[in-house]
Amino acid sequence: MLKRIIAFSLSQRILMLLLGMAISVAGYLAFTKLPIDAFPDVSSTQVQIVMKSPGMTPEEVESRIVVPIEQEMLGIPHQTVLRSQSKYAIAIITLDFAEGTDPYWARQQVNERLTGVMSALPGNASGGIAPMTTPLGESFMFTLHGPMSDMEKRTLLDRVVRPQLRKIEGVADVNVLGGLARTFEVTPNLDALASRGLSLDQLKQAIELNNASDGAGRLNENGESLLIRSDSRVTNLQELGEIIVSNHQGTLVQVKDVADVHTGALTRYGAVTENGQGEAVEGIVLTLKGANARQVVQSVREHLHDIEKNLPPGVTIKPFYDRGELVNRAIHTVSKTLIEAIVLVLILLLLFLGNLRAALVVAAILPLSALSTFLMMRQFGLSANLMSLGGLTIAIGLLVDAAVVVVENIEMQLADAHESKHRSFLPPLNVIYRAVCEVAVPVTAGMIIIMLVFIPLMTLQGLEGKLFSPVALTIVFALSSSLIFSLTIIPVLCSYFLKSQAHHTPYIVAKLEQAYSKVLNASLAHPKRVYALAGGALVVAALIFPLIGKSFMPTMDEGDTILQLEKMPSISLQNSIALDLDIQRRILKQVPEVARIVARTGSDELGLDPMGLNETDSFVILKPQDQWQGQSKEQILAKIRHVLADVPGVNLTFSQPIEMRTSEMLSGVRGDLAVKIFGTDLDQLNQLSKQISTVLQGIKGSEDVMTLENSGVQYQELRIRRDMAVRNQLDSQSIQAQLKMLIEGQQISSIIEQGRPVPLMMKGDPRLGQSSFALANMNLPVANSAAVPLSSLAEMVKTEGVVKIDRENASRMSVVRANVRDRDLVGFVEEAKQQVAQRVKLPAGYSLKWGGQFENQQRAAARLMLVVPAALTMIFFLLFTTLGSVRQAVLVFVNIPFALIGGVVALAITGEYLSVPASVGFIALMGIAVLNGLVMIGYFNQLISRGVAIEEVVREGAMRRLRPVMMTASIAALGLIPLLFTTGPGAEIQRPLAIVVIGGLISCTLLTLILLPNLFKQFGLVRDTHV
Repeated sequence: MLKRIIAFSLSQRILMLLLGMAISVAGYLAFTKLPIDAFPDVSSTQVQIVMKSPGMTPEEVESRIVVPIEQEMLGIPHQTVLRSQSKYAIAIITLDFAEGTDPYWARQQVNERLTGVMSALPGNASGGIAPMTTPLGESFMFTLHGPMSDMEKRTLLDRVVRPQLRKIEGVADVNVLGGLARTFEVTPNLDALASRGLSLDQLKQAIELNNASDGAGRLNENGESLLIRSDSRVTNLQELGEIIVSNHQGTLVQVKDVADVHTGALTRYGAVTENGQGEAVEGIVLTLKGANARQVVQSVREHLHDIEKNLPPGVTIKPFYDRGELVNRAIHTVSKTLIEAIVLVLILLLLFLGNLRAALVVAAILPLSALSTFLMMRQFGLSANLMSLGGLTIAIGLLVDAAVVVVENIEMQLADAHESKHRSFLPPLNVIYRAVCEVAVPVTAGMIIIMLVFIPLMTLQGLEGKLFSPVALTIVFALSSSLIFSLTIIPVLCSYFLKSQAHHTPYIVAKLEQAYSKVLNASLAHPKRVYALAGGALVVAALIFPLIGKSFMPTMDEGDTILQLEKMPSISLQNSIALDLDIQRRILKQVPEVARIVARTGSDELGLDPMGLNETDSFVILKPQDQWQGQSKEQILAKIRHVLADVPGVNLTFSQPIEMRTSEMLSGVRGDLAVKIFGTDLDQLNQLSKQISTVLQGIKGSEDVMTLENSGVQYQELRIRRDMAVRNQLDSQSIQAQLKMLIEGQQISSIIEQGRPVPLMMKGDPRLGQSSFALANMNLPVANSAAVPLSSLAEMVKTEGVVKIDRENASRMSVVRANVRDRDLVGFVEEAKQQVAQRVKLPAGYSLKWGGQFENQQRAAARLMLVVPAALTMIFFLLFTTLGSVRQAVLVFVNIPFALIGGVVALAITGEYLSVPASVGFIALMGIAVLNGLVMIGYFNQLISRGVAIEEVVREGAMRRLRPVMMTASIAALGLIPLLFTTGPGAEIQRPLAIVVIGGLISCTLLTLILLPNLFKQFGLVRDTHV
């Protein structure tokens, strides 16, 4: 089959070249259309339900909203985790589904169940399914600046900017934070109502009933048809004040007689501050799941540019987070590495082949394979991101392998034919055909083996699966196309460009051969020493291996920093804002490298990130790196920590936008390690989490250990006396409703202004909500009766409550989170588990679960333990079918452990941890080791079949294969060298991989060249065949 393919391509040379060109053009077009993002989309199918219920405490939200919804949701198929958070007035329920679940199907299932349970929820609960975006959807953030009040900015953002951005393709929603949302407000005058014997309900009804419009059908008159419309809608404050509430003893009472009518603002649950100067208004663009982030951000930028022209004079839009920049930096990192690798590979080819034409023919495989890889990526729906393009960079060194072996053999055969009398009459095409056929089988087997090695990566699950299966797929695409081209287009190019000429050995190769023949002869003379050395090296590596730290994924530096603050639970919004502004001023004053800080406190309008008033996420935007006065990012962050060390009552942690959302999405917790404590009693959970966080803080390497201070929220509780209520023609429900209306405010209708509805709110005097004395002495107006003081209807008690209630899979939990620094994650967790087991006693019915990044690391390790042996078995079968002998297959297999020696030593020397990328490096090494051994043993067999004595076979075969083995190894290693030195997003993930492969290649090549000939001589053949 292979021979036919080679013969066909050599007989149809022009067709082959045209095909190559066509594939290149198609590949280029595919590349221009590939969706580009910084990260592969790592989010699983997730559906979020956001329910709001003003005024409810966390316990009420849990029992009345969350539990009924959870019970209903538990039965949905393909569901993996059900998490919920109950906070003051808001509940968020998150459902994670198994891989590959269709998001639209999942949303529909959730929606059906939610509709079913809605009737059982309290009447004032509102909400539903959150917009279809991923936790990584926050791709662009900006603030509005200009000479306007917060309310005007907010109105401008709501009415002008948001609708324009929402119509961009790929935008799921635009979240608006900060500022004041404008309302029309009616503030009842309780005394005026009481003196006229009117209740709050009567005032509310009068406004509701007199602010309406309706149609009444048609009027046919004189052959014309007129539409009848009755309209009594209120259009401004004056008309609102003139609505009549009652006819009191012949005098008409208007709204303005018993209430103050003015513009107000909705009650706020959060705010945005900027640069320590004051409040700001912020917009966050959320991209749809699966949208092309780079394109979306590009069109958002263009739209904002257009919108800015039509804004009032002096108003500007300033972005402070732009995913597009990260994408561009990431793509720049990768493309730079690619180009450097290609240049290095070219130089090496020249040195080894000593012939510019041959080097260029081999190099032609690079663009061809890369372009056909893009074509396949487009077909399989992969996006171009750090990981998939990283796969291409890793493959650069391997892509050339097949072509090198083929071209090198063709060149040798042409030279032999030129020199020998018997073969000089053969046409060059025939020589080329024979030369390619000679290496076709080992090359194909070798390439398929390397592809097989990467298959295990495609079976990884979870985050590591989403990150590394694109890597594996890209490598497989690139290698398969390189193999096909090496056997078809490369021989054709050789027939045009390579001439038959006398054989000359390039300088480098001559020197290498000279040195190698000495070493080889010495090793063949003393095989025992060689075995002893090799065995010793294995033992050393085996001893070093347990000492290497293990972690899940190196942290990728995104370039943006988030400072997360947590304050006292009972802090008010005003104080929280003041504290944020103070912290921002301190940082900007004492850390000159910080250019800008934008902070958001509390929850947003969509409720996607329901933080309390005591939580703040601050985006810290640093100046360009050349203005950092030679400091690293770590040092700058340490400086910020130092500046905030003396701010009382604040916990801080650092994170990054994508990192924070990824860890939050995977485990519901932000951080490297999350200890989840499950149980029933909130106080007990609180106690346990405090004990565990104390233990964690004492362990070396822990940083930012936090557990939520889940108590200390102050409640002013009113215990209603039912008998007094009934005597005053009232009941508990009406008293609660009136209190809510007076303090929180209630929307009773809306007023249409310039075609848009503005909420019409009824809300009490702000002073009522500022002192418990004013609240107790408030008089509630009752219809046709005297007003009743609140203190006679209810007794007032101060109590404490919780901040929030977390649940996972329908049981309550509390979480302690920690980041691990300068230490490997697995070692840290092992120690933590021992310490916690010794020092924390869990009551019956309580359990612990170790999650966060750690959970992922454990899952990845378990998966690789299963899949790698399976891949090795497949490789063994392939070797056996190629070589036709179990003995020789085992000999090639022996190469694998020796290849790993170098990788282990390299990790130990550089101090990198054994993480998922490093494991990927080890997997790649196995393939390269097998390839080298296969090429060499394949040639030994050819010599034996010509009847050469075994001594000669080993010596001549090893010398003849020196050049291709050295070339493939040094090209693969040099192709990865740029990965060692890149800086930029994603470099952290690729570096461990490159270190392992480069280290391993060194040990593997030495052993192939020295150990393998010895082993083959002793064990390669069944003894009695040549007596």
